[in-house]
Amino acid sequence: MTLEPSVLVMVKAPRAGRVKTRLDPLLGPQGCAWLAAALLTHTVSVAIASGFEVTVAYDPPDAREEVATLVPSGVGMVAQSGGDLGHRMATAAAGPLDRGRPAVLIGTDAPTLRAETLWEAAERLDRADVVIGPAADGGYYLVGLARAVPEVFRLGPIWGGPSVLVESLHAAAKAGASVSLLDMRRDLDTPEDAAALLADPDLPPAVRHVLTLTV
Repeated sequence: MTLEPSVLVMVKAPRAGRVKTRLDPLLGPQGCAWLAAALLTHTVSVAIASGFEVTVAYDPPDAREEVATLVPSGVGMVAQSGGDLGHRMATAAAGPLDRGRPAVLIGTDAPTLRAETLWEAAERLDRADVVIGPAADGGYYLVGLARAVPEVFRLGPIWGGPSVLVESLHAAAKAGASVSLLDMRRDLDTPEDAAALLADPDLPPAVRHVLTLTV
């Protein structure tokens, strides 16, 4: 690979009532906001530990100062574009891809993500057009692109549903793009996820602390 990838962390401002809402019965709106903040901080630290170029793509557009308090100085920040998640991801990926640099996009929902996973994704982008990290809920926690494959982001209303991974693989195949799959990880979205991850020794202490406030 000529250039190392750029890692783009797709984040939502941790606002009560706007994030992690499926965990409201467990944590309440404020607890969900604390959890989102802990996940954001952890994920950005993992991205930085990879040694790759890191940019935080935040949403909504007015949240720059709010998110910046959770991001170390020197990390790039850019507002996400409008449109559905696929459009926002494609737009974020276009930045490094237009500079000839592979793009690796991650969300903040997979608390057991480690820098080693980002290194593995970078290595696989030497051999594949698209690298995907499957999530246990049928989505994915990572997508890497060695070149622009916009078709993988054109999934319409299925974003957030259990068929995101399958439809992304179909879209890549139709576009003639080669795909490599990483190990599966669990996102933290539901009370069931929380219970499973609390039993995982790799769960970051800050995330564990928020979950154990009420779990």
